[in-house]
Amino acid sequence: MAHGDKSKQEKVVFVGDSRVRKGNGFITPPDYTAYPGKSEAFIPNFLLKEWMVGVVVLVGFLVLTISEPAPLGFPANPSASVIPMPDWYFLFLYQYLKYPYASGDFVVLGTLGIPTVAFGGLLLAPFLDRGKERRFYKRPIASTLMFLSLISLVYLTNFAWTHYKHELEATGTEPEHIQREEKARENREKGLPTSSGTKQEEVAIVDKDDPAMETYKTATCISCHAADLKGAGGPSLRGVGDKHDKEAILSIIKEGYNGKMPPVYDTAISAGLTDQDIDHLAEWLAKQKAEQ
Repeated sequence: MAHGDKSKQEKVVFVGDSRVRKGNGFITPPDYTAYPGKSEAFIPNFLLKEWMVGVVVLVGFLVLTISEPAPLGFPANPSASVIPMPDWYFLFLYQYLKYPYASGDFVVLGTLGIPTVAFGGLLLAPFLDRGKERRFYKRPIASTLMFLSLISLVYLTNFAWTHYKHELEATGTEPEHIQREEKARENREKGLPTSSGTKQEEVAIVDKDDPAMETYKTATCISCHAADLKGAGGPSLRGVGDKHDKEAILSIIKEGYNGKMPPVYDTAISAGLTDQDIDHLAEWLAKQKAEQ
């Protein structure tokens, strides 16, 4: 670009440098030690280390789950006498809700109000406390709230557990899960299965093409014992021959069983079956054994 000065009649030329500096590609950020009092670069330094730690922890969990599968104990007894208790990490809330100001007329305050304020404050803490100081003794408000919260959690948790143990002693109640553990230990000593998760071998139907199979369906036995004899509302009939012989099965058909199964003889007769058909059905059921 040029400008003319009419007074001196001279030409002045301004030249700009239009050269562009050549890039050097990705520039590795300086080590965080070059910035005293500051942190390291988040990407990739900090994030990479976090990922590596996460992978190590995940692999550790996988190794534990593979080497030591989750135990399946005896099924819980729904009729057992128990004192309800939450998991340990909810014991402080369980104990807190026992107090008068958190239950009864104040149950809404106890279940929604105070917990919402407490956990909401925890979520908003990074936005409310934006100071640069990281030493806890120079952050009196945040540190005081933290220590009071920890003391409250420990106190309420310990008080709830201690009260639970006293209730067990006072009522003479043995926790149902302890009973199942003892049952498993007794079975282990006897060489018996210690888990309800033991896979049972499936018993095959004997003489599946026998005409008694159609008689079984006509007599409406499938409504309780299913078409494949595995049981629906009633027990499985596969392997029933190991428990009852032909005469016992005939007696069950005509008279029922222990008040749980009603007689089905009249139903079978009304469905068009004869005594000979029912006799053959009982004989066929008696053949249903685990090993043939």
